[in-house]
Amino acid sequence: MRSSLVTRIAARSCLVIVSTAAVARAQSPAPLSPVVHSLVEKQIAPGVVVLVANKDQVVAVETAGYASLAAQTPMRPDAVFWIASMSKSLTGTAVMMLVDEGKLSLDDPVEKHLPEFRSQMVEQGDQPARRPKHPITLREIMDHTSGLVLASDKALKHTHSLKDDVAQYAARPLRQEPGTKYEYNNCGINTAGRIIEVVSGMSYADFMQQRVFNPLGMKDTTCWPNEEQASRLAHTARLTDDKHGLEEIKQDKNVKPEVIAKWSGGTHVPAAITADMGAGIAFDYKERYAMPAGGYFSTAQDLGRFCRMLLRGGELDGTRYLSENAIRAMSAIQTGEVRVNPQEAYGVGWSVKIRDDEGPSVGSYGHRGARRTAMWIDPQNGLAMVILVERFDMSGDQQKVLYGGVMKAAVKRY
Repeated sequence: MRSSLVTRIAARSCLVIVSTAAVARAQSPAPLSPVVHSLVEKQIAPGVVVLVANKDQVVAVETAGYASLAAQTPMRPDAVFWIASMSKSLTGTAVMMLVDEGKLSLDDPVEKHLPEFRSQMVEQGDQPARRPKHPITLREIMDHTSGLVLASDKALKHTHSLKDDVAQYAARPLRQEPGTKYEYNNCGINTAGRIIEVVSGMSYADFMQQRVFNPLGMKDTTCWPNEEQASRLAHTARLTDDKHGLEEIKQDKNVKPEVIAKWSGGTHVPAAITADMGAGIAFDYKERYAMPAGGYFSTAQDLGRFCRMLLRGGELDGTRYLSENAIRAMSAIQTGEVRVNPQEAYGVGWSVKIRDDEGPSVGSYGHRGARRTAMWIDPQNGLAMVILVERFDMSGDQQKVLYGGVMKAAVKRY
C-alpha cells in the first residue's frame, strides 16, 4: 500500500516537472522572435512569416503581426502571399529542367524557338536602326541583359495571352545591344515562359503545375487563389497619409462586383484578391494567364520545400528535379562583366550575392518580390530562408532592416 502511494506521488511529481518544463519551453521566445516582432513594432511590416530550413528539415517558422490590418486578423504560418517577381526564380528552375533534358541550351538564340524574333533591330537613342551583333539568347532574357522592350512601354497592350504578349515584344526594337547592359525586364522572363510552352508542348501554367508544384507538394502555389486560399491572404499595407502608421490598401473600391464578374467571364474571383491586387486580375482568372515574371501566390511552407530542394542540390524526398550542374549554372553569375549593383549579380532567374551585406554568404542566391517578399538559398551556411511580408512604399533603410535583420539572425542562430 505504502509502496503504491509512493509510486503515485513520484509519478505526479514527474508529471509536474515535465509539465513545468513544457510550459517553460512554450513561454520562452523563439530564436528569431525578437527581430520578427520588431518589424511589426517598428511598422516596417503589418505582418510577417519567416521560415528557415536546412537540408534535412524546417528548423523555424515564426509569425508576427496581422494578415489583415483592417480586420485585425492575426498572421498565420500558412498565410498566402503574392510573391510577385519571386516567380522569376520558379521560371528559371523550369528553364533549367529543360536544359537538363537537352531540349534547351542557355546559348540558344530566342529566335530558334520563337521565329517572330528573327527580324528584331536595335534602336538606341538617335542612332539609326541596325541589326544586333547577335540575336538575343535564352541566357540574356533570363539575366536581364537582352535589351528587350520594357513592360512599362506604353506601346504594349496586355492581351491576357502569353503567346500574344510575347509576339508584341518581338515586334518592338531592342533598346541596346544584347548582353551589354543589365536592365530589369519582365518581358524577358515572360519570353522564357513562352519558350517553355513551345519546347514542352504544354502551357506554361500546366508545365509548372505538373513538373514543379505537384511533385514538390506546393499545394498553395498558384496564379489564381481560390476562395479558401484567399481567406488566408496576407493583405498589403502602405504608409498612411501622415506617414505615422500603416493602413491596408483596397485597390478595387471603385469597381462594382458585376463589373468584375463580367471581366472574369463569370469565373469566380475572390473579393479578397481583387481588393489586394486590383480588379484587373479578373481578366487573368478568365483567361488562366499565368505570368512567368510575376504572377504567383504562395506560402512559406511551399517555398520552404522549393528552397530545400535547391539547397539539397536539386533533390528532395527521393525525387530529383534538377541536376547539380543545372543548380550550379542557374545560381552562377551569368551577367559577366555587366554590372548589376554593388551587392548582387544575376544568374538564370536568380540574384546572386557578391557581398555578404545581408547575412547570406557570397555566392548564395535568391529573389525578392515587389511587395518585399524574399527567399534565399545559402549553400555555404547550409540554410534556406523565406521572408514573407506585403508592404508598398518600404524605404531602402527599412528594407535593410527587414532583410538584413532576419537573415543575419537566421545565419547566426542556425
